[in-house]
Amino acid sequence: MLSGTRVALVTGATSGIGAAFARALADRGWDFVLVARDRERLARTAAELESRGRAVEVLRADLSDRADVRRVAARLADPARPVDMLVNNAGFGVHALMTSADTVPHDQAIEVMGRAVMVLGGAAGRAMRERGRGAIINVSSTAGFVTMGSYSAVKGFVTLLTEGLANELRGTGVTVTALCPGWVRTEFHTRAGIRSSGIPDFLWLDADRLVAASLRDVRRGRVISIPSFRYRLLIWGTRHLPRRSVRWISRRISSSRNDTPTP
Repeated sequence: MLSGTRVALVTGATSGIGAAFARALADRGWDFVLVARDRERLARTAAELESRGRAVEVLRADLSDRADVRRVAARLADPARPVDMLVNNAGFGVHALMTSADTVPHDQAIEVMGRAVMVLGGAAGRAMRERGRGAIINVSSTAGFVTMGSYSAVKGFVTLLTEGLANELRGTGVTVTALCPGWVRTEFHTRAGIRSSGIPDFLWLDADRLVAASLRDVRRGRVISIPSFRYRLLIWGTRHLPRRSVRWISRRISSSRNDTPTP
């Protein structure tokens, strides 16, 4: 599944985990449809991949805009230009308090990291089912297993959504995987206003290694991918601890952050 000339559509493809997916898949001979908001970054990423001999289609879209989501869904559904893998990666950190009168950061999080993932995953699933093959990767988070505001709630939704879609597509030749990373060394945390200096070194993951591990899990047909033994152990613990303990741990983690949202 992960070799040969196939086409991957990657959202949020110009930085962080999305860019790591693009690099890894390019090394495996994949071509691309790149989706992001920033035209200049899209052009730079496309040029880098083309310099590696890959064919690249650029699709500028803001996934908080439902009309743009429909355009991306239509591209996934186009039988004349099949997409063999969807990487639903676009996202951002949310630090706004849920008691804040300004609900815009939460609204955007639900649209980009919740609704868009559902719509695009459904469109890809229908098209791939018809062809009897394909892979869908929804980038979720270990935050979905704890209780850190609306970000945790949205990522918990993504993981459960992925499991439901995997059930629907079981036996069709289409795999569906939720990638649940922990702290990854990208610009994500800086943009989200997270003070990362207090995070122990052993909890940090390298984006390229993370993606390599997730692609192995896709190959194996795993529905939940939690790269690295340390995070699998930590998440096993959260699943077995009393919920009040999970809430206490979440409060301790949240204390390392500031209160300024940066979508």
